[in-house]
Amino acid sequence: MNTEARDRILAEFAQVAPLLPGARLPWLARSRQAALERFADQGFPTKRDEDWKYTSTAAIEKLTFAPVRHGTNSVTAAEVGALQLRGAPRLLVFVNGWYSPALSSVGVLPAGVIAGSLAQALDRAPDAMQAFFGDSENDTVFGALNAAFMTDGAFLYLPAGAAIDEPVHLLFIATERAAAIHPRNVILAEPGAHVTVIEHHVGPAGVAYLTNAVTRIVAAGNASVEHYKLQEEGEQAFHVAAIRAGQGRDSRLVSHSIALGAALARNDIVATFAAEGCQAELNGLYLAGGRQHVDHHTLVDHVKRGGTSREHYRGILDGASRAVFNGRVIVRKDAQHTDAHQDNHNLLLSRDAEIDTKPQLEIYADDVKCTHGATVGNLDEAQLFYLRSRGIEEATARSLLVHAFAHDVIERIRVASLRSRLQEMLLRRLPQGERIKELA
Repeated sequence: MNTEARDRILAEFAQVAPLLPGARLPWLARSRQAALERFADQGFPTKRDEDWKYTSTAAIEKLTFAPVRHGTNSVTAAEVGALQLRGAPRLLVFVNGWYSPALSSVGVLPAGVIAGSLAQALDRAPDAMQAFFGDSENDTVFGALNAAFMTDGAFLYLPAGAAIDEPVHLLFIATERAAAIHPRNVILAEPGAHVTVIEHHVGPAGVAYLTNAVTRIVAAGNASVEHYKLQEEGEQAFHVAAIRAGQGRDSRLVSHSIALGAALARNDIVATFAAEGCQAELNGLYLAGGRQHVDHHTLVDHVKRGGTSREHYRGILDGASRAVFNGRVIVRKDAQHTDAHQDNHNLLLSRDAEIDTKPQLEIYADDVKCTHGATVGNLDEAQLFYLRSRGIEEATARSLLVHAFAHDVIERIRVASLRSRLQEMLLRRLPQGERIKELA
């Protein structure tokens, strides 16, 4: 590891530690210090680490990113309004990792439901929050950095049987050049509760900064959590994120990861079936061009019997972009009657685009149904010929096929306003987007 980078980060922590949330809590101070020591011991990952074999973090290590202190806020209500999704009136806004109540609009919540700042929740009920801090065995070194430098994030709590009808929109806005932003979100759904959450990351064009986010989801027995992650950071940004979900008996998790922005984006998504009858659906879509690099690592851990998991990831790569998909499914010896399926399909639009895809099944039980598959290819010439024979010009025909390829994942999104926005984003990136609108 670059010792200069390590020493710089250790020095930064010493400066900001007294200003971080919960600085006076002994257990949190110990947790932050332990996470920092793990980072100092392991350092940034290299290509010798199997899980980072195809993704280099050297650029992050070389650049100097500094934590942003509370109070830096240059975002206007008009800018937030342009980003807010229709049909998602409950909005929590975070600027450079810090909650902005002036820009947020939570509204009236059902009885017992809490939706607000994690830092505020930590102040009000520190003992109850202890379980959601620290880095876990599944965290990467970036997760350890988040555990050490965590500033703020969303805390969403639903008591047993509670439900929020409209999606909760968590909007994370980066504004600062060379900023290191470490948000942490906690979503806790007690037995029988239901919630839909949209986690949305945006940032300025032409500015290098780092977002290092962690989202922890707990879905207790019979609870249902739908989590949508929309990443559209600036084209020079670095985005590293983790989603960790623990599930109770007969609970249901739906996770969508949409990666559109950033020079380098890495998403680690883990769902652990800690009880019988769990269900998880993991969907993803990544679009990359230029020299963008996007990496998804997923893990579905079937610990108990009767679990069902489905994964559908699709990637569209152009220019000299590169993508990585590593989908791992573990079926433990006590997880009989598991039903797991995973697929990853990729479309390469240029000679220089690359994809490294690695589906993995580790099965230690004997009464299971598990399948996986992966494809990498170019546009289908037969389909292209068919459209051309119907009088559609070649550029439009190509864009139609790309649109149809992405449509499979976009149509799985249940939030209508988010689905419409993604359709618009996709059409804007296609050479003949307006023409496709006419033909649709």
